Amino acid sequence: MKKGCTEMKGTSIKAIIFALATLCSSGIAFAGPDLGAAEQQATNWHAIIMFMIFVGFTLFITKWAAKQTQSTQDFYTAGGGISGFQNGLAIAGDYMSAASFLGISALVFSSGFDGLLYSLGFMVGWPIVLFLVAERLRNLGKYNLSDVVSFRLEEKPVRTLAAVSSLVVVAFYLIAQMVGAGQLIKLLFGLNYNIAVVIVGLLMMAYVMFGGMLATTWVQIIKAVMLLSGATFMAFMVMKAVGFSFSNMFNQAIGVYSQAHNMSWDEAAKIMGPGKLAANPIDALSLGLALMFGTAGLPHILMRFFTVKDAKEARKSVVVATGFIGYFYLLTFIIGFGAILFVSNNPQFLDVAKAAVTGKLELVGGNNMAAVHLSDAVGGDLFMGFISAVAFATILAVVAGLTLSGASAISHDLYANVFKKGQTTPQSELRMSKIATLGLAIFAMVLGILFEKQNVAFMVGLAFSVACCANFPVLVLSMFWKGLTTRGAVIGGVVGLVGAVSLIILSKAVWVDTLGISETAPNPFNGPALFAMPLSFFCCWLFSVTDKSARAEKERKAFDAQFVRSQTGIGISGASDH
Repeated sequence: MKKGCTEMKGTSIKAIIFALATLCSSGIAFAGPDLGAAEQQATNWHAIIMFMIFVGFTLFITKWAAKQTQSTQDFYTAGGGISGFQNGLAIAGDYMSAASFLGISALVFSSGFDGLLYSLGFMVGWPIVLFLVAERLRNLGKYNLSDVVSFRLEEKPVRTLAAVSSLVVVAFYLIAQMVGAGQLIKLLFGLNYNIAVVIVGLLMMAYVMFGGMLATTWVQIIKAVMLLSGATFMAFMVMKAVGFSFSNMFNQAIGVYSQAHNMSWDEAAKIMGPGKLAANPIDALSLGLALMFGTAGLPHILMRFFTVKDAKEARKSVVVATGFIGYFYLLTFIIGFGAILFVSNNPQFLDVAKAAVTGKLELVGGNNMAAVHLSDAVGGDLFMGFISAVAFATILAVVAGLTLSGASAISHDLYANVFKKGQTTPQSELRMSKIATLGLAIFAMVLGILFEKQNVAFMVGLAFSVACCANFPVLVLSMFWKGLTTRGAVIGGVVGLVGAVSLIILSKAVWVDTLGISETAPNPFNGPALFAMPLSFFCCWLFSVTDKSARAEKERKAFDAQFVRSQTGIGISGASDH
């Protein structure tokens, strides 16, 4: 922590823990590592060496990818030459962020069964993507979400809206990942926070600028394999210790939990049932909606469907991704309970001084480090170094994917199609993408440093909420409803975007806890999705139905041609040969 922050010091530990507790129990703490303000630790050489090996290897891949990346198509979609299986693994890599790995296992560690709600929430979104979006998306679009939405609607307003809402989602997601990375490095490697954020920024810039989508995909694949194998080993060691019996694990976990938290067995047994997260049904419902439909509106996930050669491969990639993600979230659940067994009663991992102040169980470096400490408990220093490097690599790969989708929104949508009205050369668009990547990387570094103390989970929540309220209604209606017009799409999208952000600002989590404006929040609910998403759908419908212009008639007539293409894929851009 910086010496200059004297005000922070006074309230430091109590405030951080209080904020952490309230936000974990609030419906918005989706799945992000709220590492609080992590203390700088002694240098962890194992982690640094592992990390250096990973970075060196991925930079070598970037160099290879740079030779292959000749055109804008190569840059944005890896020339459409990625197979369904590879893409599925890369999507899984995009989705299994450090937020999920550290955040969900920490949630299970501190509140038991509640953590499962998150795991399931993130899972449920995938069938929607599979059945509603993936195939049609690949058939209709070229590079990103805006291509699909503007297929039959007026290009300029629709692309501007899609680009702006995509950039808002990307910005919130970037903050979450940058802060997470900074805090993780500070904790594990013993580096200064600002230096850590700049390192992340420079690396992601290198991946995206030089290697484009091809490099980003391969970084994701490598990282997904490393994360899955590391998490599998941890879960295996936990299950081995309890004789491969779930009932043994749960019984022992309740016993250890009651000792660690100084409570009776009956009290501790409550961790096996739904707790605080499901206590407020409206927040729980909003959280569910955001996780379910937000997935289908995340620009960096949608962009992945254009990297495969046809709709069949797009479908295959969702099935593969669902399998890997499902398996991973099951592991996080086992890791969370394993952390209760191995970490909560081991003095090596406990922060006694902090616990004396709060009266609660506190881990060194904050409770989000439960998975990292467990890796130390089951595999020693070397394995902990591996898991730390993987957690960091995870953030790096997710950030690269986000930057790429942000760069495509700026160069492909705003620059090429809105300002230049399609009168650009592929070379100038590619050059603009690289300038946009540079700008986004600097922007992400600044945000990462500014939001050092911000709750990461909350930011991820914000991204999902905005995606499900602004992007999802417009995307789904443009593909499935004949009556959607430009006026309806733009007004509905703007209402969803502004509504989601406004409701979040007026909620307790921001109004009271973050900004400290007053004691009570104007909006008593934490999740905006339950209110803003139906409102967005309603506005899309109302302003489309009442639109009697000649343009609107033309758009309605164009739906049939769009429908045929979305089903058959006639006229789509093929893959380039690599």
